[in-house]
Amino acid sequence: MTAAEDLIAAADAHSAHTYRPLPVVVATAEGAWMTDVTGRRYLDLLAGYSALNFGHRHPRLVEAARAQLERVTLTSRAFHHDRFAAFCAELAELCGMEMVLPMNTGAEAVETAVKTARKWGYRVKGVPAEMAKIVVAGGNFHGRTTTIISFSTDPEARADFGPYTPGFEIVPYGDLTAMRAAMTENTVAVLLEPVQGENGVIVPPPGYLPAVRELTRERNVLFVADEIQSGLGRTGRTFACEHEGVAPDVYVLGKALGGGIVPVSAVVSSADVLGVFRPDEHGSTFGGNPLACAVALEVIAMLRTGEFQARAAELGERMHRALAALPGTGTVTAVRGRGLWAGVDVAPGVGTARQVAERLMDRGVLAKDTHRTTVRLAPPLVVSEADLDWGLEQLREVLAG
Repeated sequence: MTAAEDLIAAADAHSAHTYRPLPVVVATAEGAWMTDVTGRRYLDLLAGYSALNFGHRHPRLVEAARAQLERVTLTSRAFHHDRFAAFCAELAELCGMEMVLPMNTGAEAVETAVKTARKWGYRVKGVPAEMAKIVVAGGNFHGRTTTIISFSTDPEARADFGPYTPGFEIVPYGDLTAMRAAMTENTVAVLLEPVQGENGVIVPPPGYLPAVRELTRERNVLFVADEIQSGLGRTGRTFACEHEGVAPDVYVLGKALGGGIVPVSAVVSSADVLGVFRPDEHGSTFGGNPLACAVALEVIAMLRTGEFQARAAELGERMHRALAALPGTGTVTAVRGRGLWAGVDVAPGVGTARQVAERLMDRGVLAKDTHRTTVRLAPPLVVSEADLDWGLEQLREVLAG
């Protein structure tokens, strides 16, 4: 066997099979490119599910991490550290909010948002104990914890993990009538992705998000926007909600907030909402650690100029112009997306989306399938026009057979 095959076999032997990676073993990466253990280079069109919005090893982020590694990396929240206040203040400002509750992973942040909404419902709205309800959308992907998969509609995510956590009402994504019908006096929040990433980069109908925003205001319900994948520049705006002029009550952030260096997530909201917490009611040993704060502060600084958002918008238009021709070729049934983010539905005669991803890999392009029929494209925002064009040409040729 080759060195790569040996490493893949060792991984298969000693790690739980919760993923089925493409058979490539990455050794180094920079910008929009990754290099495997044999020295072959691959264009990254996945960007770590948006965790690598700024590409691999962005110099500013690497330097921020390196400088902090020389000082202090972890204190736990038992003590203050000198990067925490700035991180919270600057992230709150970026979001137009007042307070931040830092965690590590996206799933932790979603769990935290669920707890926040319930506690707010009991302490502020006056919902009877144990009666809080949260409305969510079918096709959602918010993580893989026991609570989160309890309101998933993906059989693979749910099977054999019950009993499931109660307290959630699932309605079709984009269906305002169903959302309105699901709300009761005990509803404390609506939790939505403004663009559903894992479901195939599904963009809601125009006007849907503003209508949900208005409905939640009418019913005294929190609008919680999961912008873990869609936020921080991916769609051409800082947040995907901005495309429809919507400001939610709560942002849930992660992935790109850590710059592809460390896991960083956060729940960001007003003092009226996050102020419901008291000491010892929630926490995280690593949440808001000095290394995480240092990297996230640099991410925030990079976003503050608007340069990366503008680049995502410009390159996104370029990408979608190229993809728009595909549905007429008989190889693709639909293309969706927003900004530098797209879902390409593969026609049955072409093969599965996994097979398309494997053929792309053979050509030096790395992308990811979802739900067997859709190839997701999420290039790093630093990708060059020439590299993006080349990667899209490889996709066109693979689809054409």
